[in-house]
Amino acid sequence: MAKTIESSELIINSDGSVFHLHLKPEQLADKIILVGDPARVDLVAEHFDSIDFTVQSREFRTIGGTLRGERIMCLSHGIGPDNIDIVVNELDALANVDFATREVKDCRRSLQMVRIGTSGSLQPDIPVGTPVIAVKSIGFDGVLNYYAGRDEVVDLDYERALCSHTGWNPLWARPYVVASDPGLVDQIGRDDMVRGNTISAVGFYGPQGRELRLPLANPDINSRLESFSYDSQRITNYEMESAPLQGLSLLMGHRAMTVCSIIANRMNGNATPNYRTAVEDLIATVLDRFVS
Repeated sequence: MAKTIESSELIINSDGSVFHLHLKPEQLADKIILVGDPARVDLVAEHFDSIDFTVQSREFRTIGGTLRGERIMCLSHGIGPDNIDIVVNELDALANVDFATREVKDCRRSLQMVRIGTSGSLQPDIPVGTPVIAVKSIGFDGVLNYYAGRDEVVDLDYERALCSHTGWNPLWARPYVVASDPGLVDQIGRDDMVRGNTISAVGFYGPQGRELRLPLANPDINSRLESFSYDSQRITNYEMESAPLQGLSLLMGHRAMTVCSIIANRMNGNATPNYRTAVEDLIATVLDRFVS
């Protein structure tokens, strides 16, 4: 018997759209570009051959259209892992729940999601302007820990080694380590991109080791992360969304990956506020490889 989802758990707006994203099931494309900034959606959509719709609700802006004969959409998720929890769950509902009956569909639909973002490097040899693919993402946010099946999709040995090396603070959410979709990584990743292990932090300042006026509980966390290595893999960069995206996608049967342009190097203190050109180049490259 199909699972029926109560109206309090999945809120459907009066126009038939899903609660936060304001998207309708018929608007959903199988290929989705995710970006943080709503303004960046328009930069992506400039590459589309045609535009079918534009929808905006709060920080969630979506433009759907076609590229090289394929349906595609770009959606902004805003900042942080909590927004990714909203976006991935609502996209999955659009794909796999019958909005008329509220029943989960028997035949599951798998989405392909590529997030394009910006990030800070944790290694001195990864300079500003480098695109880094999150082959593995390390969630410091705790989102995946709220879902059943978490241990079946994570790398438990990696998690234990990381906690031991860093002297993990028990007040923080337990980290989880999830892989991106290997097919998407091979499709989009080339020699012009670094394949790395990316941290998804729960905030921008203290949770990423930035100290302004408030002192940090663990001021040496970044040096410990920079020196960590597991199975010849080192932690390459910080951002705030890749781990819940990849973790939830693994649990739901979707394919996802993240690639970020490095706009700051945390180890040598370099940063650039003028990263628009690098991001625009990365958008063009990803679209060219994502939709062939």
